[in-house]
Amino acid sequence: MDVYQEAVGYLTSQHVPAAVQTETEVMEEDVFQEEADSCPLSPLHPQSVDFPDTPTLSSPEEMLERRLTVLKCIVESEEVYLRELEALLMPMKALRASAGTSKPVLSSQQVQTVFYQVPEISDMHQSFFSGLKERLNAHCRSEPGPGEDGQMSYTGFELVVGDLFLKMVNQLGLYGGFIGNYEEAVQVVRKCTQLDPRFRTLAQSMMSNIGSDKTRTKYTFEALLYKPLDRVTKTTLVLLDLLKTTPETHQDFALLQEALRLSRSFLSGVNESSQSKRGVTLSHGMRRKLMRDGFVVDASEGERHMRHLFLYTDLLLCTRFKHATRGKQDQYRFGWFLPLAGLKLRWVSDQHRPPDAQLRLHTIRTKMHLLRQQLRQHAQGSKGLAFAARSRKKLEQVELMLLTHSPVYTLELHSPSGKSHTLLLSSLYELEEWREAIHKLTTDNIETVPPDLLTLTSACVKLRMTQQPPLHSTNAVEGEMCLCGTLSVAVHSACGLQQPASVYVCVEVDGYEFYDKQATTHSSIHSLNPHWDQELEFQVDAAQELRLLCVSQADGKNDTVLGKTSVKLESKTLNERWKRQTLHLGQVDVTVSLKFSPHPLEPPSATAPLHPVFCIPIEIVTQQEGVMVPHVVRCCAEEVERRGLAEVGIYRISGSSSDINTLKSVFNSNLRDAVTRLRRAEVNVVSGVLKLYFRELPEPLIPADKFQSLARSLEIQDVDSRLVSLFSVLHSCPAPNRNTFLFVLHHLQRVSERQDTNKMTLINLATIFGPSLLRLPVAELGHIGSSMDISVEVVLQVQVVFCYLQCNNLPEAQTSLPHDTDSEDETTHM
Repeated sequence: MDVYQEAVGYLTSQHVPAAVQTETEVMEEDVFQEEADSCPLSPLHPQSVDFPDTPTLSSPEEMLERRLTVLKCIVESEEVYLRELEALLMPMKALRASAGTSKPVLSSQQVQTVFYQVPEISDMHQSFFSGLKERLNAHCRSEPGPGEDGQMSYTGFELVVGDLFLKMVNQLGLYGGFIGNYEEAVQVVRKCTQLDPRFRTLAQSMMSNIGSDKTRTKYTFEALLYKPLDRVTKTTLVLLDLLKTTPETHQDFALLQEALRLSRSFLSGVNESSQSKRGVTLSHGMRRKLMRDGFVVDASEGERHMRHLFLYTDLLLCTRFKHATRGKQDQYRFGWFLPLAGLKLRWVSDQHRPPDAQLRLHTIRTKMHLLRQQLRQHAQGSKGLAFAARSRKKLEQVELMLLTHSPVYTLELHSPSGKSHTLLLSSLYELEEWREAIHKLTTDNIETVPPDLLTLTSACVKLRMTQQPPLHSTNAVEGEMCLCGTLSVAVHSACGLQQPASVYVCVEVDGYEFYDKQATTHSSIHSLNPHWDQELEFQVDAAQELRLLCVSQADGKNDTVLGKTSVKLESKTLNERWKRQTLHLGQVDVTVSLKFSPHPLEPPSATAPLHPVFCIPIEIVTQQEGVMVPHVVRCCAEEVERRGLAEVGIYRISGSSSDINTLKSVFNSNLRDAVTRLRRAEVNVVSGVLKLYFRELPEPLIPADKFQSLARSLEIQDVDSRLVSLFSVLHSCPAPNRNTFLFVLHHLQRVSERQDTNKMTLINLATIFGPSLLRLPVAELGHIGSSMDISVEVVLQVQVVFCYLQCNNLPEAQTSLPHDTDSEDETTHM
């Protein structure tokens, strides 16, 4: 079929005429006239220059010259298109703000419908435009000038853009959502234009700066809304023109062929999708539609396999993807399906991997890092294109292996018929998106029409919105836009919870997975305003996005995601000073600070760098953690407060010594793993770890040289004067010791508040902790032994801690170092 006719057929299948002109659009002669005038050879114009189908009819030099012309025209037309999208999005923020007022122009639902997928499409084209323009500018600067002995063919062959087009085509699925929503969006625009004069004024006079002279052009809302629909149909034409001017020996040729195949597949797939969506109608009028698809790891058969999952209106279909050889079409083979009616979901996180799995991941990551370095060296050297292609192919294969074996988040699916399947995902953010999409459909009154599995599986090639697994080696955007180095995220606090809860924050970054890309804070105590002040550190390569999730934890129940958001990472806005901001995760606001230090990454290590905390002076531990109170103290104390305040004899009854030593070893080797294990540990084991930490400090928490001063303070008869003296001694202690001691005192007071249940009074707690927190200097033991035996020493230790615990206005402990920022707090709403 002729490509242009294919595009026309595609528009017709969507009930959209190939040319749109309403009575309010008479002022616009041609929505793409500006592009045609500024670039007569634009491949986006139906009458673009007709290059010969057989490239060998022209010399390589002529082809590369024409190719450069085509690329420049694409850049110009992309710039025009981005300005049109900018004009379309201009009123979105104001309309969204007015939706929350008493007299909204559009409701929140109408705003979402009208602008559905438009911001994402704009971001996609902005990334494509920036990358393409940057490479063209760099190429033009390196071209030989007049009279110079340049090699045009060599220079032309150096200009590689195929990966940019392939990445852009791989994201065409965004247009699928826009297309499916287009009719409804237009209806909302037309209805509101008729009923609301405020919207009518806006909809009939939207402006955009078009062309190099920034001429302001007037559009209607509906004309701008048609732009994405018109643009996506011409993607195939663009690629066809570009491919005709690319020699077969050029590195881009195979990439552009693949991009053209995917573009045609998408275009014809939407046609078939529209027919498929009308093909099955349930009894209550709902049609079977494809709602979401993507690649996941299926562990249902006991082994891990990469599968393509399709979520339809009434069922979940798992398929095995078979990539086509040259000249053939991709295929899908049926795996299994589950009706959504009555489907139960459960997700868990298993961060603990057995040693053999850890070794396998290390081997894969090391190989991937080596291939990545080889590609970088090739970009700066003169090795052949074939070598780069082979290295890139190997990198994709190794990354696919990592994508299969690294996931730790499990989504269990249980149907009423007794069938169960287990899916694994690398990202909690992605898992939550799947869970939300499935849960939304299962809450409706679902009826499952028995599917024709052969037909449904065969149609996946045409219906799919995701073309390939999310390999960063395929979709990566290199250059200054990506981060490579150490990204630090300090999670401070949250607010906006509807009821007190124990919550933690999960942080994820994208990019190459040479190192772990997820980390979580410890679980907070039950609170409406939880605080963590915990710093998480990531080694990142080609990172562009940060994701945060706020998760509520309940004993004996599944964890619940309270909200999530994503933040773009830009090197120009991040530096080695902390930048504080508040992120809006639905109803919950989370305050974080970010900083970034660029540097080349070291090869991944087989084990995480060891930073032991037990038997280490507290000033060293707090310095390496960048805090005032060691993480082990905060994590254990807050875990006890979360689920141990009602435990009879808490801190008096010891947990299993082997379990305590195991948890101690984990704290000494991997804090992330320790935080996860702490949530599952028996509460008396947690309290035992905290006591063990203080017992094994080389120097007591209250320095030994303060013992005699504290003993003299106890002799003061006046209570107020005694407290003044005690706090004067405490104030003279080093900051980490003082703040950790105050933190423990506040914690023990909260434990004692539940003494009617747990039977632990202040004097009981002072008896347990006194000998661990306060000790005589070792050098003085022999000298003082005659005047102070061990029993007297213990009595003094207990009395000192008891006096502090009796204070009703203890100073607050500073748990973390202040995060100096460059500017005032920012609020980001997502």
